[in-house]
Amino acid sequence: MTLLQHITVLGSTGSIGKNTLDVVVRHPERFSVFALSAATQVDALLAQCAQFKPTYAVMASPPHSQQLAEKIKANGLSTQVLSGGDALEVIASHAKVDAVMAAIVGAAGLGPCLAAARAGKRLLLANKEALVVGGEVFMAAVREGGARLLPIDSEHSAIFQSLPEDPACWAARVEKIILTASGGPFRAREPASLREVTPEQACAHPNWVMGAKISVDSATMMNKALEVIEAHHLFGMRPEQIEVVIHPQSIVHSMVQYRDTSVVAQLGTPDMRGPIAYGLAWPDRVTSGAAALDFTRMPAMTFESLDSNGHRERFPGLQLAWDTLNGAPGSCAVLNAANEVGVQAFLGRRIRFDQIHAVNQATLAGVVTHAPATLADLLALDAEARSTAEQFVRQHGQP
Repeated sequence: MTLLQHITVLGSTGSIGKNTLDVVVRHPERFSVFALSAATQVDALLAQCAQFKPTYAVMASPPHSQQLAEKIKANGLSTQVLSGGDALEVIASHAKVDAVMAAIVGAAGLGPCLAAARAGKRLLLANKEALVVGGEVFMAAVREGGARLLPIDSEHSAIFQSLPEDPACWAARVEKIILTASGGPFRAREPASLREVTPEQACAHPNWVMGAKISVDSATMMNKALEVIEAHHLFGMRPEQIEVVIHPQSIVHSMVQYRDTSVVAQLGTPDMRGPIAYGLAWPDRVTSGAAALDFTRMPAMTFESLDSNGHRERFPGLQLAWDTLNGAPGSCAVLNAANEVGVQAFLGRRIRFDQIHAVNQATLAGVVTHAPATLADLLALDAEARSTAEQFVRQHGQP
């Protein structure tokens, strides 16, 4: 008999969080919601509390938590409402929690991810910043806490599913890992025309339904740069063992090439419930709600090199992944912070789409990095990078 897992969902009102709850509700005999969190969406979190009746609900700020608490009481619910980063760490590391879905976007998710890792939880990682910013600090917490780290990004989940079960043999058997990228909405667009892109166009991904930030990252392919950094930490591969190919159909989610040149790939429809269900049930398999592939109706699958069709000119930010991995310690954290500032500035129409890369470059050049050893070190480096990036935006952004 499978024991009931008590789940905390960090970022439950976002795309990953909602898909997680969609999988959870299909398997009430396996999963129970212990805690939920959101940043500002009070009514959305209230509806989730009414449906799943968690013990705790956390909002990012006291005003939002006060609003939620009043509505929880008015609806006769017993969920206890908390607020702030400390509360996120509490619900991520609570003794009654078995698994944590880490789906908070941005560096705000780093603290609770570290808390879950140190507490030895099954950590379902959809928060890129835990690895991109946390790096070795985060991986050390995973090792020391005895946590089980399961990647939820479709690409990293695909790699994990394609690798041998025993990590001890990865280095001896694997030649390289190959991350696939859809190329986003501008895969075939003339590079010089990207300066005219609007936020609405950048958020219109052809294959995936995602939040604004990750949609813009997909349009610049900075999401793939961050995934290269993640893959380095998750799978212990050297930067030069990580390759990216553009696969517009998003059917092959990623691949592993072995020493004998054999390639193992994971395929599926572009639906995040697939990797979420795999992470929740691992090592078992459960229904996810995602549609099955129909090989008789599938479109032809194509793959493009980054060196073809002007892709390196179109997506200059992708190279920053290898540059920062081979650069000074802390460079990846600086890149992540700069990119967050640049994306928000673009969404706010303060800079052009093509200036996001300029923000990243200028910030990497302007911040003197060091090897962070603690969460406080990471947050200080993050803050310095954000300040530098914001200064560039103010000085060089469009009117």
